[in-house]
Amino acid sequence: MKSMGPPDMANGSQLSQKCCPTGKNCDSNGEVPEADGCPSQQKSAARMSGDMDKPLISHQLLESNPNLTEIPSQTQTVGILGSGDFARSLATRLVGSGFGVMVGSRNPKRTAALFPAAAQVTFQAEAVSTPEIIFVAMFREHYSTLCSLSDLLVGKILVDVSNSTEQEHLQHRESNAEHLASLFPTCTVVKAFNVISAWTLQSGPRDGNKQVLISGDQLEAKRKISEIAQAMGFSPVDMGSLVSAREIEAIPLRLLPEWKIPATLALGLFICFYTYNFIRDVLHPYIREHKNRFYKLPVSVVNTTLPCVAYVMLSLVYLPGVLAAILQLHRGTKYRPFPDWLDHWLQHRKQIGLISFFCASLHAVYSFCLPLRRSHRYQIINDAVKQVLANKSNIWNEEEVWRLEIYVSLGILALGILSLLAITSLPSISNSLNWREFSFVQSTLGFLALVVTTFHTLTYGWTRAFEESRYKFYLPPTFTLTLLVPCVVILAKGLFLLPCLRRRLARIRRGWEKESKVKFVLPTDYPRTEKTSHV
Repeated sequence: MKSMGPPDMANGSQLSQKCCPTGKNCDSNGEVPEADGCPSQQKSAARMSGDMDKPLISHQLLESNPNLTEIPSQTQTVGILGSGDFARSLATRLVGSGFGVMVGSRNPKRTAALFPAAAQVTFQAEAVSTPEIIFVAMFREHYSTLCSLSDLLVGKILVDVSNSTEQEHLQHRESNAEHLASLFPTCTVVKAFNVISAWTLQSGPRDGNKQVLISGDQLEAKRKISEIAQAMGFSPVDMGSLVSAREIEAIPLRLLPEWKIPATLALGLFICFYTYNFIRDVLHPYIREHKNRFYKLPVSVVNTTLPCVAYVMLSLVYLPGVLAAILQLHRGTKYRPFPDWLDHWLQHRKQIGLISFFCASLHAVYSFCLPLRRSHRYQIINDAVKQVLANKSNIWNEEEVWRLEIYVSLGILALGILSLLAITSLPSISNSLNWREFSFVQSTLGFLALVVTTFHTLTYGWTRAFEESRYKFYLPPTFTLTLLVPCVVILAKGLFLLPCLRRRLARIRRGWEKESKVKFVLPTDYPRTEKTSHV
């Protein structure tokens, strides 16, 4: 939630800890009452005053980057109502971008030290009298305190930067911006800057979100706010009329919406595999042989479960592409939409792949820590004692040595490829690649990672899949269960390489339809393999 008032009113929660470590209570505009005072804020502001005065976009930067808007030759003055964290960060950014700033406060003498020296801190009536554009940096419940300024605000452009809590968002039918417009019908209200944090305003758009979502009913007002956003180094995005402000205000309330389904899927797989491993490796030996192996629960069973989740999640990245190809081959066209469940599955492949990489990384760390356990040391001593009692001088097993060497090598190679896929999925990296490079990394190398991981799993199992004879009823090892989905994906990918299916699928994806009478011939130099993006 954005901070327009007190330090704990959030669009700058980072700043609240820096500006008010004493924990003093602040009023609705982020000002500390006279009786309490806030000397830490004044000292901090004094130390930062030199940095606040420095322009955040210098002329040298403008010359080197033509995408940035040139600072206006004639200084434009804007007003800010509020003196909280976000108001201070906004004033700092505006001053650094070449704008004149007038801050309206109920106690300007006390809050002046908190703002840049170039900003004029005065009473609210004086701050709104001159500027045409006024940023309203306060909470919704404090809008009514501005009614005394109605005559001075006639014809002004009010920029609402506020956000609501989730409870307030559900309670009110209209957005904060629409409520502000209803209180001041003679003003033009524009919703903007609510998705930009106070930290981004201070550190610049390179270290945060660059988009400024703007909504309003008058195009001219939105144009002026867009020019200010561009001058500050941000990218304005017109979201339409003021009615869309409610949707914009809901954006900061979302908590990783694209990760809910993949995270729930991964958690479900983890619980299933962990329960199966517990029954097979801990509970069953305890019931049948009275062996206490519950010490394996924190590390060993978790380490057996993590690669299963990572392996299955990686195969689920490529399975929807296989299903989509089968549907296109069956329908004979690409113009019919996929079912909703498949469409959502395709959209979540990136998150599924990143969770797979996360589980694989945890598996590598857990495996590295296995020899550090006390139980492992006891097991080594017990094996040594058994070797002495059996009078065996050499227990070297050539087959086991080669198996483990190949198993570890394939695991390291698979983790390395997954690391490359995870890195290239970052926007800063993927934006630097052209489509062919990105497709090669995410599609070709991604499928290679699935194949290498399959060999890694098979090498781990070796000939042990059906050698478990100590159970009264057969409980297959966990790795045999995980091979089902990946093997189906690899087999389907291999079938799609057959000329009859490959050429038909390529024609469909280039616009050919089964019932169309238009003759469609592929060019002779058309690539033999279809490149699609995964993860």
